[in-house]
Amino acid sequence: MNPATATFPALGTTAEITTLDPVALSDAIDVLEHELRAIDLACSRFREDSEVTRLAGNGGGWMPASPLLLAAIDAGIQAAAATGGAVDPTVGASMRALGWDADFRIVVSRRQPARIEAVPAAGWRRIELDHEHRRVRVDAGVVVDLGATAKALAADRAAAAAARATGTGVLVNLGGDLAAAGPAPPGGWPILVTDDHRSPSGADGQVVAIAAGGLATSSTTVRRWRTTGGLAHHVLDPRTGRPAPEVWRTASVAAATCVDANTYATAAIVKGEDAPRWLHSLGLSARLVRPDGRIVVTGGWPDELEAAA
Repeated sequence: MNPATATFPALGTTAEITTLDPVALSDAIDVLEHELRAIDLACSRFREDSEVTRLAGNGGGWMPASPLLLAAIDAGIQAAAATGGAVDPTVGASMRALGWDADFRIVVSRRQPARIEAVPAAGWRRIELDHEHRRVRVDAGVVVDLGATAKALAADRAAAAAARATGTGVLVNLGGDLAAAGPAPPGGWPILVTDDHRSPSGADGQVVAIAAGGLATSSTTVRRWRTTGGLAHHVLDPRTGRPAPEVWRTASVAAATCVDANTYATAAIVKGEDAPRWLHSLGLSARLVRPDGRIVVTGGWPDELEAAA
């Protein structure tokens, strides 16, 4: 029995779902589409009717929040705490100031380069969650951006829900954020790790396998746009409000969940030269690629020859 795969555009990127049992693919797609609609309505910075947009315009007061928004913001706060603020969910105003103020397709299609300024993140400790009363509050002027965790959270939720609904193994890939749930194929799910998740199967990179959990790649090479200060990329250093220096062009991390994997991959880009030591101290398996193509691996990540064998 060969796994079956479906691919379609979603969340400004590509959504892909694979089921170990081909018969289960249709039901798994329904589950994934449901999760994607829900995460977009809760967390999109570019929808006027999203909860995140309403929170930004709430003037500093408490706002009722769906369980999904609470979970998504909580994941963002935990990511900030785990990375010492290298990943921060209050970079929304920073992103706007760098010109990413609309859907990315609109940003890159503009004729004139964006006029920019550096706006440091407001700071994740300025977010207050009240799970008991299902509400959230941020100071006036704080804009929440969950780009480093919400898509990965959707991958985790969709993979788990689809595996429960279908009783088969499921792999979800949302623009390079991957989550596996249920039984895995013999030898695990093969994954091409490369700069761009849209690359064809024969592209440069490394094929690895995961049986469960998550794997994510953060890259400075894909989402780039013209600004008055030169090309910008989307991985910001929250402390400065500027794109992180390009010590690494990609960082890939395997972890227990896709949220964890994407959190640490993004933080690795921000931490720069200190990333290998930091990832090693956490016992994480990672693959870091410098702009000139040199590769550094940590933890149990296989080297290129081991993966080929």
